[in-house]
Amino acid sequence: MAGSSRSEGRTGLLNGFAAYGMWGLVPLYWPLLKPAAAGEILAHRMVWSLVFVAAALVVVRRWAWAGELLRQPRRLALVTVAAAVITVNWGIYIWAVNSGHVVEASLGYFINPLVTIAMGVLLLKERLRPAQWAAVGIGFAAVLVLTVGYGRPPWISLCLAFSFATYGLVKKKVNLGGVESLAAETAIQFLPALGYLLWLSAHGGSTFTDEGTGHAALLASTGIVTALPLVCFGAAAIRVPLSTLGLLQYLAPVFQFLLGVVYFGEDMPAERWAGFGLVWLALVLLTGDAWRSARRPKGAVEVPRASQLGSAAVDV
Repeated sequence: MAGSSRSEGRTGLLNGFAAYGMWGLVPLYWPLLKPAAAGEILAHRMVWSLVFVAAALVVVRRWAWAGELLRQPRRLALVTVAAAVITVNWGIYIWAVNSGHVVEASLGYFINPLVTIAMGVLLLKERLRPAQWAAVGIGFAAVLVLTVGYGRPPWISLCLAFSFATYGLVKKKVNLGGVESLAAETAIQFLPALGYLLWLSAHGGSTFTDEGTGHAALLASTGIVTALPLVCFGAAAIRVPLSTLGLLQYLAPVFQFLLGVVYFGEDMPAERWAGFGLVWLALVLLTGDAWRSARRPKGAVEVPRASQLGSAAVDV
């Protein structure tokens, strides 16, 4: 029995590494889709994600949730909000990567746990422990330093962090599985996305049929690129503790940051290093505090608090 438990744990960790590794390496994929613009790539991602996820659900015969969702207008409205917010997140991320802002995009997912905690305090009236207050304060200072370094607020990072934190908050209220949630959200996105692609094609702006079979295949593969890491994440989430997933989530922005600096050769002046250093310090404090809390005896009394590690999933 213990051997089986260890095997499940190893399987969960492997799936977790696979999920966050794919999310971390996705900046290598979006430039391959040029000369398609960010809007066209985004629309193809919505359309082909639904095709891929629907096919997967047909294979596993998991459709009961759809009927229940359609009979619950409030949950359906929340799914619509989630679809709108993740559309903004996806669009900004694709544009950022293909416009040479990979490092700034990675920052958005580094500060996402801090934004999630801040939203928990402001919207849900949750209380923070001293270490969490310190982490949020250091994160705010980091944004100020980065504003000086960039000569402007890091809008890309802030938009990605706030949109994804909002998405995570809405998804918790909807309480659907990862694959089911993606199916519902892309079903809502599908018709506007397909309409936009048809409009592009009618006005000669589509690259899907004009750049060869390889380019069309890459655009169609956006569905796999979107859904596959989510499937791996789902397999990990049921096998490893949330605290472990919370630590693994940092793999994605770390990979993105390294790609931005090493592979794409983006500039990192001293002010940006200082800002990122403050963000990393805040995350060390936050992670250490969450780890201590997770190891606390089950009978210990604990003050209600905001999310310990922010959203455990990164969807880019």
